Amino acid sequence: MIKRMLLLAWAVGGLALPLAGAASAQSYPDRPIKLIVPFAPGGPMDTMARFVGQNLQNSLGQPVVIENRAGAGGAIGSKAVATADSDGYTLLWGSSGTLSILPELNKRLDYDPKAFTPVALVSLLPHVFVVPPAVPAHTVKEFVAYAKANPGKLNFGASLGTPPHLMGALFKSLAGLDITYIPYKGAAPSIADMLGGVTHMQFDALTTLYPLIADGKLRALAVTSEQRWPALPDVPTMIESGYPTFPHNAWSGVVAPPGTPAEIVNKLNVTINEGLKSGEAQAALMKLSALTRPGSPQDFAAFMGDQAPKWAELVRISGASIE
Repeated sequence: MIKRMLLLAWAVGGLALPLAGAASAQSYPDRPIKLIVPFAPGGPMDTMARFVGQNLQNSLGQPVVIENRAGAGGAIGSKAVATADSDGYTLLWGSSGTLSILPELNKRLDYDPKAFTPVALVSLLPHVFVVPPAVPAHTVKEFVAYAKANPGKLNFGASLGTPPHLMGALFKSLAGLDITYIPYKGAAPSIADMLGGVTHMQFDALTTLYPLIADGKLRALAVTSEQRWPALPDVPTMIESGYPTFPHNAWSGVVAPPGTPAEIVNKLNVTINEGLKSGEAQAALMKLSALTRPGSPQDFAAFMGDQAPKWAELVRISGASIE
């Protein structure tokens, strides 16, 4: 009799576990959510994360707190989410830099960057190929000819292992150019040196370089998006410029700790996608030169799976490592 009662209690308890999980998912969220941004405040990634966080807060009725945890190329903030509870209350603003590139640069990460639960792809971030006015090139073809006529005399700058560095290395490889890479600690000093004539070309985010292009301080030769950018209708794509394998956009999105329940992930995904459809969101992201690609968590997972080997190949081409 006692044995039968113990078995019954165990069975009821076992059934209660999934029921409790379902109830938790249905009531989610009932307290503040933390969205960790593994970059310093003020940059484009931080700005987008705050916009998405505000939309989540407005729709879900709970505060969404943005917490900046910069350092180690994004590994510090990423690890904080990788080791957090899988309850949907700690999320990561992920990107091509932290989820595709960093794992290839640093093979000694003490967390698994492939274990995050994909929630929603938020944006694609086209880059633009620019030169200072002193460089006598108005097209990619002209730049290649100029660089080949001056082997070893030109250089480009970017932070080690970032999309601008990897895109520059890819272009150098595809065009067969003898151009020197100069590492910088951030976009601002590398752009300042280009404006000062120290460096001669650069790939970087449209949101960063567009104001300088509009002011005539830099000349845009091509954009990395598959179609021309609306604000730069006369600037061809890298594809149009003779590099059909070059459509490499950086990207950003929201991921959760490993094992986050599907019900919570789906609720976050639907809420984020609905927010991205608004006119306000479209206008805000256009100011940041970002493209939206709403989709399911499964779509985001497939996208990341497709992107990882492409960025890995760029890391290999660049020879970059931070081990």
